[in-house]
Amino acid sequence: MAGKVEGKVVLVSGAGSSPDGWSNGAAAAVLYAREGAKVVAADINIAAAEATAAEIAGEGGESLAIQCDVTKETEVAALVAETLRRFGRIDVLHNNVGTYAVEALEDTSEASWDRVFAINLKSTFLLCKHAIPAMVEGGGGAIVNISSIASIRWAGADYFSYYSSKAGLNQFSRMIGRRYAKNQIRCNTILPGLIDTPQIRSNLLKDFPPERQEEELAKRHRRCPPGRMGTPWDIARAAVFLASDDSAYINGVELPVDGGITL
Repeated sequence: MAGKVEGKVVLVSGAGSSPDGWSNGAAAAVLYAREGAKVVAADINIAAAEATAAEIAGEGGESLAIQCDVTKETEVAALVAETLRRFGRIDVLHNNVGTYAVEALEDTSEASWDRVFAINLKSTFLLCKHAIPAMVEGGGGAIVNISSIASIRWAGADYFSYYSSKAGLNQFSRMIGRRYAKNQIRCNTILPGLIDTPQIRSNLLKDFPPERQEEELAKRHRRCPPGRMGTPWDIARAAVFLASDDSAYINGVELPVDGGITL
């Protein structure tokens, strides 16, 4: 049986795999491959990208790892060019990179603000700018952008640059979807809720002594209506759906993958 994205070429930014578990980007890259795609795994950390590509190859898939700082236009242009040289087309663009800074507004520096916006929003602008012409020439495709439920609500902490950049990503995605619909390109956005990733665990637990860490994780699980956080595979399955023909008439939406926490 053919996979949901059989024969497609998928470019995933932030595809690095964590040595301590699965990141959202790595899970998406691997699931695209499992569903029949050829995957370009791009990451600023080439070792992490290569780990994801090796996982795909180990399962019999085809993947290419490329180092790229997606906040720099020259590197993004080279990433897209190498993808086209290797595979000849881009059918799916998956924008996954993201960061945040917890800072009171009055303590937020211009450099910190600019850094968060560059990673969360400028990167998607640059990747779309360079990938979309190839997608148009190839007859269309799908763009999947990873935002956050923090783009539409207060998340309980001083994430001013994160909230704002992810909200900007939502609107940017809508405009891409509308502008390029005539070229058969769809653009949709996933809003993850509380997801159990290695990054979350390390960032959450670093401020607590060992005897309190499990309780802090338990508190985070209890905040979610199902009684558990989501996993990177929950995000990956939503991404594959939005990239596939199963969502062929879905364009410009923000899809919460949050277990209902925004309810």
